[in-house]
Amino acid sequence: MTPFALPAADRDTTALHFPPAAIADWDTHSFNGRTGYRLVEHDDREAVQAECDGGTGSGLVLRRDIDLRETPIVEWRWQVASVYGGLDPHSESGDDYPARLYVVDEHSVLRWRTRAINYVWANSQPAGADWPNPFTGKAHMVALASGAPTDDGGWRTARRNIRADFERFHDRELDRINAVAIMTDCDNAGQRTRAWYGGIRFLPAN
Repeated sequence: MTPFALPAADRDTTALHFPPAAIADWDTHSFNGRTGYRLVEHDDREAVQAECDGGTGSGLVLRRDIDLRETPIVEWRWQVASVYGGLDPHSESGDDYPARLYVVDEHSVLRWRTRAINYVWANSQPAGADWPNPFTGKAHMVALASGAPTDDGGWRTARRNIRADFERFHDRELDRINAVAIMTDCDNAGQRTRAWYGGIRFLPAN
């Protein structure tokens, strides 16, 4: 997938920008059925809408090397219609979120070496909390937003240093990641929600 070309005045030669139209074309990866993803106009802007209803769990994934020496920062915009109630995020039955962004150090041959970080819109855990994924020690969860939308609703912007997070949560110094994905899942919760994803950018540290 070719990154979206920014206007000349705003272009940074090291930055990567994936707009919603590009994200909507990423490959589907299913854990349980298929969450509905489609390109829409939402709040007068382009977005990937995710609609989860009926116990599905699937994401959209881009497998591509992203150089963390050049662009260690990931930044994206997201919005949710609702969160799930009554779930324990430390249990397998509670591992559902209205919105996630994965970054993955993927090893297709030595699969045991694969590690991932899930940046999630948490249901109840406070923003800033982190915990091991209940299914696998290869993934770590980080809450960047939490709870139902407030009265102002609207979009939220999230921003993280991937390289620093892999060192902190996986004790791994990385020069690159190999995959990035979004996912809205409801297969454990048996509840329903909608979420919207804006563009995703990978940026230099300064």
